[in-house]
Amino acid sequence: MDFKQLAQKYQTPLYVYDFAHFSEQFNKLKEAFKARKSLICYAIKANSNLSVIKHFANLQSGADCVSIGEVKRALLAGVPKYKIIFSGVGKRDDEIKEALELDILMINVESQAEMQRIEEIAKSMNKEARISIRVNPNIDPKTHPYISTGLHENKFGVDIDTATRMYLQSKQSDYLNPIGIHFHIGSQLTELEPIKEASQIVADLVRKLQKVDIDIKFFDVGGGLGVQYDDEVLIQPYDYAQAILSTLSGLDVTIVMEPGRYLSANGGYFITSVLYEKQNGDRRFVIVDGAMNDLIRPSLYNAYHKIEVLSDNTQVSKANIVGPVCESGDFFAKDVEVPLTKHGDLVVIHSAGAYGFVMSSNYNTRPRPAEVGIINNQDKLIRKRETFEDLIALEKEYM
Repeated sequence: MDFKQLAQKYQTPLYVYDFAHFSEQFNKLKEAFKARKSLICYAIKANSNLSVIKHFANLQSGADCVSIGEVKRALLAGVPKYKIIFSGVGKRDDEIKEALELDILMINVESQAEMQRIEEIAKSMNKEARISIRVNPNIDPKTHPYISTGLHENKFGVDIDTATRMYLQSKQSDYLNPIGIHFHIGSQLTELEPIKEASQIVADLVRKLQKVDIDIKFFDVGGGLGVQYDDEVLIQPYDYAQAILSTLSGLDVTIVMEPGRYLSANGGYFITSVLYEKQNGDRRFVIVDGAMNDLIRPSLYNAYHKIEVLSDNTQVSKANIVGPVCESGDFFAKDVEVPLTKHGDLVVIHSAGAYGFVMSSNYNTRPRPAEVGIINNQDKLIRKRETFEDLIALEKEYM
């Protein structure tokens, strides 16, 4: 990929996505589950650019959405309504109502109170709400605590006993149709055993529910497959599929997956330009035009991203790669060995295709970067760079 040409054409900071990589990842996962009925629902929260969603829709993907806005993005990008799942731990009444009106596949329920609200809203509309219930299997996913979701200390889902009661209640309701079951123990998972344990616990619950005539049609295993940021040893799609399938003996269900990071992370790059270098005592800083408002993962999670400095200088020393935002937390990397740089050199931050642009902000009144897709070996602008006028458009008339 010619980063210099892209930076010259579109300016920096800039997000670039390799759509061929997206296809390759999707097809690997699809192939691994080909022996069973399955549905891959791309987790839109990872990268919600309409062109990215449309690309996955063209590969026959569904969509996992965590807001009604994401549901509408999915529909706009061409995802069929019968392949859309609405998840999320807190849904407003208007979001539930709109999801029911849009007639999507199912709403993922996270609590007893939420199920009651869905039932009341469905009743007021004289509609049947298709639901799945998110089960929290209390399995340690062995990942970063901020992206762990499968323990009782996390806010997500309900325990097995609560889930059982909820299924029995929903079965008796005229306005709820429990067609699915769901679990998701966390993100950036690199160990197979916790996934298998969780799947076994939830599959056993499905068998119990069958005995009381609750027919679960969709077995949703969530997402979370890890990707390589550094030296992680990854779970292979075949092994992932076999681990889950081994728990489903005797069950006639469609397996639903909700990958996001796995599909998009390593297909994305964040390109930023060196403004200048600065020496504070023995500490070297490379100051770039991108910032934490553009890519927050290093600041938020202390996450590692591979740093590639495009410089003609062969002299290398340790430096902090930092942005111009007025926060000490505004950094991309600390104490990394990089070449000496000059104004205009490029820094390429790898694995930025997931939780990059979607988590960006306008902090410090900074317009968000452009997004470019490499599609069929051609670069295409898929979101223009914001301007100052874009930032104040919703405020001006109220002055």
